[in-house]
Amino acid sequence: MIRLHAAILVLLLGLGVKSWADDWPQYRGPKRDGVSRETGLLKAWPKGGPKLLWTYRDAGAGFSPPSIVGNHFYCMGSKDKDDVVFALDTQTGKPLWTASAGPRRLTDWGDGPTSTPTVDGDYLYAVSILGELHCLNRHTGKHVWHVHLKNDLQGKILHDGRYCESPLVDGDLVVCCPGNKGGTFAAFDKRTGKLFWRSKELTDEAVSSSVIVTEIDGLRQYVNLTGKGVAGVAADDGRLLWKSGIPAAWIMVATPIRHEDSIYVTTAYGVGCGLLKLKREDEGIKTEVVYRNKVMKNHHSGVTLVNGLLFGCSDPIGWICQDFKTGELVWNERFGFDKGSFAYADGHLYCYGESKGEVALVEASRKGWIEKSRFTIPELTKIRRKNGKIWTPPVIANGRLYLRDNDLIFCYDITP
Repeated sequence: MIRLHAAILVLLLGLGVKSWADDWPQYRGPKRDGVSRETGLLKAWPKGGPKLLWTYRDAGAGFSPPSIVGNHFYCMGSKDKDDVVFALDTQTGKPLWTASAGPRRLTDWGDGPTSTPTVDGDYLYAVSILGELHCLNRHTGKHVWHVHLKNDLQGKILHDGRYCESPLVDGDLVVCCPGNKGGTFAAFDKRTGKLFWRSKELTDEAVSSSVIVTEIDGLRQYVNLTGKGVAGVAADDGRLLWKSGIPAAWIMVATPIRHEDSIYVTTAYGVGCGLLKLKREDEGIKTEVVYRNKVMKNHHSGVTLVNGLLFGCSDPIGWICQDFKTGELVWNERFGFDKGSFAYADGHLYCYGESKGEVALVEASRKGWIEKSRFTIPELTKIRRKNGKIWTPPVIANGRLYLRDNDLIFCYDITP
């Protein structure tokens, strides 16, 4: 039997089966860390970029990154007077359905939602910019339940009332952060929307970051940035386990990075970054600050950990590589590429510039900015940007690269 399996493996390799596909079912990918597990992707792109498979021009205003499961693409935008959730066929780019997610809100930095729908089984969960948490049937777009984080739970956001986070599904729960006196975190029954608990001991205002889940010595917990720093609450009842004042800024967006027993956080506006080591003590958590510095001052594109190295864009010194354990700067590239967002796959960073729509394929290395290829999206949105730019991070799923500029969505084939 072992020899038979080996023979099948050799045959598959001989037939050129090199790429292992992977869905992208939630914000920042399968593990909420900006990493795709796909391999066998192009190591360099042809002149003009990889093959453009389709363009969708009716996504509406917004910065929402998509989630991808199988042949289905899920995203959000603003059309007419509403925020909407919509689905596309990933093979053709044709629309499958559109569902209202609540009233639209105009802003001075650019209109539209920023949340990524989270897919779980036959359902998806999405948050509108005004704080409506929706559960929909992902095949039809039919509404199952919804909760208003502001009106129903008296939630409050630190900055200007716009909800930007993407909900987390963990087991039977949907977890997000309404913020305010009722409790910063909240957990709902994913099937009914019934409130399961709120973090009554933690009442900070919410921010634009999204919840992650981690476990320390068997103690499962949810972690997120808040209006006063970063905190962790118990997954079973929402009780406060720990809290730290790093970071704390006017706007906090970058989702925390978890690795083993540590949590890394960063924000811009001169604040910087820090690494916390967590240790269980009875039914609580003790925190130790490993370092705190201003090497990584990430604005809104997030950071990614690869092989002990943190990659991201830091204001104002550009793209950087930072040692995760020590916090020391490994390298930075200020003038080679525009400020922007990125995702990681198969040894490379897929960097997406916020001004011109340039895309760079960069080796994820401690040796410096090693750029393999570059191209520019074929057209830019005609929607008035106000103060906003191209702020939707790239998504890599099932051998394809998805890029968005407001109402425009581009799908590229990145397989050999």
